[in-house]
Amino acid sequence: MSEQEAPDAPAADAERPPGVRRAVATAPPAQPARRSGRRHHGADVDRPADLSTSSPLRLTVRDLHVVGRRAPMLHLESLALATGECVLVAGEPGQGHTALALVATGRLAPYEGSVVLTAADGTVSTARDVLRRLSGVVDLPGISEPDDTLTVATVVAEELSLARAGSRRSHVRRWLADHELARFRDVRMDDLPGPVRTALLTSLTAERPGVRFLVISLPDRHGGEPGGWWSIAQAFAARGYGVLVQCSRSSARDLGAALEPARGDASQRATPVESLRTGVDQMAAPLDVPELTVDLDERPSAAQDTP
Repeated sequence: MSEQEAPDAPAADAERPPGVRRAVATAPPAQPARRSGRRHHGADVDRPADLSTSSPLRLTVRDLHVVGRRAPMLHLESLALATGECVLVAGEPGQGHTALALVATGRLAPYEGSVVLTAADGTVSTARDVLRRLSGVVDLPGISEPDDTLTVATVVAEELSLARAGSRRSHVRRWLADHELARFRDVRMDDLPGPVRTALLTSLTAERPGVRFLVISLPDRHGGEPGGWWSIAQAFAARGYGVLVQCSRSSARDLGAALEPARGDASQRATPVESLRTGVDQMAAPLDVPELTVDLDERPSAAQDTP
């Protein structure tokens, strides 16, 4: 497989979904970006040489227009996602989900609008190669979804190779064991339970060096309760990733979102709308944690401890 480019808080580790383990312990730091003045559709901002991609980040979409061969594919006024947040966007089936996933991650240039990456120190970038390095698209239909006939072991080996990690059989066995997925080793992808598939593919995408943002595309199409894949997405956000989840409007309603029926033409009905937002915006959270101190004068003395 190659990639072309609110509810309650996540459960404790004892109740975590399968597959969410070592790979998401922390969001891995990315390499510093290089300067580039390359132009593309939308707003054009040089990528500063000192953009700190290992610090908290925010991805902002503004006035986005994507046009297909016959008709508009997507019109989205604004959407923001910070590391540490989990955002659910819902829309009717159509090309809007695909367009948003590809544009937001730098894999497709919009006809109009901009995708801006902002670091905690205020530096910004719209360079698509930086967005691509910092993001991963999980299970996007026709783009990054694995072939249904492949086994889990084959998919894991291919993804570990893309992540420049060991992809031998021993590496695959160890990775599956570490993520409590060993029993699915020989199962075909189209036979996996929906939440297990989401956990597997999201964990593999998070293995790629430098990834800070994850777009999980339409996990509800594989069945299962929406709460299953939603808790997986929140678990990754709790570990420092910015997670954007795309789903149908009916699945969003099952998760508690209040959505009106879709109206307008086909492009308007297909445009995803923000439905739920959870997690902690690391860009808004204080960067300095106060040091814990103990007043020595208030501690019991040795004489007081002696009976």
